[in-house]
Amino acid sequence: MNEIFSKFATTVAKQAGRPMVFAVACMLLFLWAAWGPFAGFSQNWQLVVNTATTIVTFLMVFLIQNTQNRDGMALQIKLDELIRAIDNARDDFIDLEELSEKQLDTLREKLGHLGKHARSHGIPEIEDATGHVEKAASELHATVGRARSALLGRRQGRQQGS
Repeated sequence: MNEIFSKFATTVAKQAGRPMVFAVACMLLFLWAAWGPFAGFSQNWQLVVNTATTIVTFLMVFLIQNTQNRDGMALQIKLDELIRAIDNARDDFIDLEELSEKQLDTLREKLGHLGKHARSHGIPEIEDATGHVEKAASELHATVGRARSALLGRRQGRQQGS
């Protein structure tokens, strides 16, 4: 039963986020609004859209929550595997999501102080990492510029040849 529900929830969540589904929902609302004058804007006319939107919203909450729970769990498993696989990573960070909110707040405070201390003292590793990122960005920019120039040269060559 869980597997069937999971597959159903995933399918519905994926489909609900598509532009075509949004367009269909807008079209249905437009048709409902256009029907108002013919129905005399009666209570039944209003009840139709109120009931339909309430039911759809109620069901979608559970379907989307199921999908988000599974996505979050999968992400945590992937992060745990990365922490486990990296030699210098702290294994005690695996399964942090199992801690209480108070324990997580305490850990966040401690790590926040470490980060502030590192930034205020200009830790060489941070400066080195920043330098590497800036160098890589500069190299990428130069490569893109060379590729753009080569492409423009080819286009101009084709235009002159024709």
